[in-house]
Amino acid sequence: MITAVLIDDDENLRNGMKSLLARYAPEINIVGEADSVESGTTLLLQNQPQVVFLDIHLGDGSGFDLLEEVNKKGKLNSQIVFITAHEQYAIKAFRFSALDFLLKPVDPDELSKVIGKIKNVLDKNDSVAHIDLLLENIRKKVDNFKRIALSTADGIHLFDVSDIIRCESEDNYTKFYIKNNKPVLISKTLKEYEDLLTEHGFERIHQSHLINLSYLKSYIKKDGGYVIMADNSNLPISQRKKERLQEILIKQLSS
Repeated sequence: MITAVLIDDDENLRNGMKSLLARYAPEINIVGEADSVESGTTLLLQNQPQVVFLDIHLGDGSGFDLLEEVNKKGKLNSQIVFITAHEQYAIKAFRFSALDFLLKPVDPDELSKVIGKIKNVLDKNDSVAHIDLLLENIRKKVDNFKRIALSTADGIHLFDVSDIIRCESEDNYTKFYIKNNKPVLISKTLKEYEDLLTEHGFERIHQSHLINLSYLKSYIKKDGGYVIMADNSNLPISQRKKERLQEILIKQLSS
C-alpha cells in the first residue's frame, strides 16, 4: 500500500477524492486529512506520507504557503499532486517543475495516469528537487521561468532554459541537447515542450525539431532548406515552417 494524505478545505471534495481513489487506485491508503495550511503542515511533518494530494486554495492560505511552512520546519520527501482549477500560471509552474497536477473536477483517467507515474518514481526519492524549483518559480510571480526540471529514467535534472540548444522528437519521447551536457531523453512528446518553450525564444521548425533561436548559426536555403545550430547539427526545415522562420530572422536583423 502507498500512504497518502488529502489536504483540501472542502470536505465534500475530500470525500469525492477518497471515493475516486478507492475505485481507481485501491493501492492508495489515505492515512490523514487536513483542511488548512496550519493543520496540513502539522499533518505532513508528523506522517511523512509517500503521496500528498494538495489543493492550491486553502482557508488560511495556499498549498504553496503550506509547502513553504513545511520547508521551514523540516524536510518533506513526499510526491506532491496538486489539485487545481484552470489556473494557467500555476499549471505552467507545475509543468516547468515536472510536478503532477489534477484539474477539477478530477477525471478518473487522469487520476490513473498520475498514480501510475507515482508508482514508477517513488523509489527515486527525488521529489524535493521538484518542490524547490516550484517554490522558486512561484515566489518570483513571473511567467518567464528561468529553469526547468526534466524527469528521466534515472531521476530529476534541473537546467537553465537558456542552456537548451534544441529538442528532438523520438516517437513519444523528446531528446534535449543542452549546452555542456550530454543529451537527456524525456518520456514526453515534443508538442508538450513546444507549448512550454515557445515564449522563451524556441521555434518548431520541423515535425521532429524544436530549436532555441539563440543557438541558430545559419539558415541554408539550398537542398530543401536546413539550419545549422551551435552544436553543428544540421536540421531540416519543413516546407510550411520556412516562411515563418524567414520572418523571424528578418525581424531579428532589423531590430
